Amino acid sequence: MPKSPAPAPPARTPSAPLLTVAGGQLVAAPRPSPEKAVRVRDRPTPRNPYLRLLATPGARAFTAGNLIARLPMGMLSVSAVIMIAGSRGSYALAGAVTATGLAATAVVAPFTARLVDRHGQARIAVPATALAVLGSLALVLCVRYGAPAWTLFVAYAATATTPNTGGMSRARWAHLHRGDPAALHTANSFEQAADELCFMLGPVLAATLCGALFPEAGTLVGAFLLMTGVLIFAAQRATEPPPNPRTRKTTSPLRTPGMPALLAVFLATGAVFGALEVVSIAHAGGAILALQAAGSCAAGLLYGSLRPARNVRRRLLLCLAAMTALMSLPLLAAASTASLPVLALCLLLAGAATAPTMVTGMTLVQRSTPPGRLNEGMTLSVTALLGGVAAGAATGGWLVEHAGTVSGYAAPTGAAALALVIAAAGAHGWRRRDTDRG
Repeated sequence: MPKSPAPAPPARTPSAPLLTVAGGQLVAAPRPSPEKAVRVRDRPTPRNPYLRLLATPGARAFTAGNLIARLPMGMLSVSAVIMIAGSRGSYALAGAVTATGLAATAVVAPFTARLVDRHGQARIAVPATALAVLGSLALVLCVRYGAPAWTLFVAYAATATTPNTGGMSRARWAHLHRGDPAALHTANSFEQAADELCFMLGPVLAATLCGALFPEAGTLVGAFLLMTGVLIFAAQRATEPPPNPRTRKTTSPLRTPGMPALLAVFLATGAVFGALEVVSIAHAGGAILALQAAGSCAAGLLYGSLRPARNVRRRLLLCLAAMTALMSLPLLAAASTASLPVLALCLLLAGAATAPTMVTGMTLVQRSTPPGRLNEGMTLSVTALLGGVAAGAATGGWLVEHAGTVSGYAAPTGAAALALVIAAAGAHGWRRRDTDRG
């Protein structure tokens, strides 16, 4: 029998319309052509790693909220000092109140972070921020109406419930880019640069508001920005990591191998920052510190554009060695010349090693922290850092008073060298699987 002819290929007709119901009637909507769909899917990916990072769905929204919430971190303590010292005429009282708040934060922050991990960011961060804002408002009222001095300590201690917004943002990046070391490296560098930027702009904004408007303006604006930023951040539920209820198998970050040594490194690194701040203010005024922060911010952004290290442990040792060497430059400049431009240049160069060190350290924290406890691990590192800042500030202040500012610059150099020694001694405890990824 003769074969039947092969069927002709179907004619190229427009795609069938989509049918839907609107207003009780059946209507047809045109279906997008395949060529157009392909063109949408094949949009070129940005070559810049930061643009590629912010192209992650939902990233820009939670980043905007986080930056708004993070700016007050550099505002509130400066605003409190200006407000209390101006009203009560005592910098000693103002310093004692802010130190009490720092100590309370060191105690409360890890518990707040643990609740965030267990119940979710939005569920815990919003009420915790609301309580902290109420503490700031209570401080304003106590100062404004001449309440007893002890009420200032109580009110400022209530701000310790402020959640670690930087840690929550890093946890979101880790959730969105799990298994992608390059993206996480860029994200950690971006977050460190954001920290430096906020702590560079925050004090300037606080001092401007308190001086141009009224002494309480810095605290009020900071509290408003904090609450607004956390609400925007928490509203981005699509990028929020899932909560991890505590189980018997859940391990505390403090019990993971190498984590205590890593926290000790953060403690010594914080001492570098605290001592450098106090000594530089005493030697040349506070404005010069902006150069150190600017150098750190620029170095952090540049570091994030590089390929992540295959051996993060070794990279941390190199960063700490570079920080130790660069921190000796302000000491040499202060000892050899009275030129402020030379000291400013040395501070700019000294800041170039701090951001890479922090980024690498945070990467090790992320890789060493048990699953589901990332916010707690991040907050423990920040708490250690703040404790180091307090110890470094006290040490630097003592050296300035008893030995002069030139000798005071030995404190940050010594603290950086101590961090390097601790890292070298404790490196064997850091997990091999956390250092050989990439």
